[in-house]
Parts: sequence; structure tokens; C-alpha cells
Amino acid sequence: MLVVCSFAVMAPSLAMAQGGTVEEQVEVAQAEGYGLSALGKAIGSGLVILGAGFGIGRIGGQAVEAMGRQPEAANSIQTAMLISAALIEGATFFALILVGFLM
Repeated sequence: MLVVCSFAVMAPSLAMAQGGTVEEQVEVAQAEGYGLSALGKAIGSGLVILGAGFGIGRIGGQAVEAMGRQPEAANSIQTAMLISAALIEGATFFALILVGFLM
């Protein structure tokens, strides 16, 4: 079902871009694997961004809660929060590059 849906979405755009009938372009897409590759990259990128968003959101929420409980340690908590968020963001960019270009 998923394969049929991806080819149904990809085939008209390929036919318009390269010329020819839709049936010919579906055969080309099946032979070269355009549909599933693009769909896999889109799902992978979405999962990477979703995970990074949840991670940074959790770091921010827990840091604000910790600052509320212990205001005298707010500077060190904020520094640790920013470093952790930067590391998650760097790992996210690396994963997006892997998903987008290498796979």
C-alpha cells in the first residue's frame, strides 16, 4: 500500500518534469527507487527533528524547574542547559546530514 501511494504521488511530478506518460515514469521510478528513497528520507528527517525537539524541550523544562527550586544555582544550571542544548542541536544537524545526503 505504501509503495503504491508513494508512486502515485511521485509519478505525476516526474512525468511533468521529464516528459512522457505517467506509466513510463512509474517504471523509471520503480527501477531507480525514487519513491521509497524520498519517503524514507522524509520520515527519517522528521524523526530526527522530533527527537531533538523533545530533548531540548525536556532540558529547558527541567532547568527552569531546577532554577525555581534553587535560585542561587541558576547561573550554573543555565550554563549546563545551554551546553546540553547545543550538543543536542549539533547531533541533530549531523543526523540530518546523514539522512539527507548519505542514505
